[in-house]
Amino acid sequence: MKLDITKSKTADTRSCDWSQVSKKDLLVSSTQHIGDIQRGFMFFIRKMTERALMHDKSKISDIDGFHEDFKTGFKNTTWWEKHQEIERHHFNNPKYIPEDVNLIDILDQIIDGCMAAMARTGQYRQEKIEPELLQRAYQNTVKMLLEEINVVDVKDNP
Repeated sequence: MKLDITKSKTADTRSCDWSQVSKKDLLVSSTQHIGDIQRGFMFFIRKMTERALMHDKSKISDIDGFHEDFKTGFKNTTWWEKHQEIERHHFNNPKYIPEDVNLIDILDQIIDGCMAAMARTGQYRQEKIEPELLQRAYQNTVKMLLEEINVVDVKDNP
């Protein structure tokens, strides 16, 4: 579902002749901008909800494989390797980091690490994450949002 946003020519001093913008026009542009931001947040809320519902599904769908690796203390890693390949939130092995890693993947890893650690040991174990990975996730998240934005002209809007 594309995010339709209306072109705005009066909301920013860097992109308009600010001396010609009335208070009413500024109010309209600002209200429009706030609505656009809300649509952007809702896009990410939907994406995060989808991720939350899918988190670690491979633990359930392949409980037999999970149990086989688990009962060896993960000396056997057949299931674990498949799990890392399927689930986007594992960053310990660069081999399994998706090229299009994004900030939703990062949040998934943070939430997973905190929830698992607190439930299992009562103490969070700091995970190391490379700055380059965060930068790539940031850029891919920007790209994800930009691909959803459709800028329409006022004359195109009914």
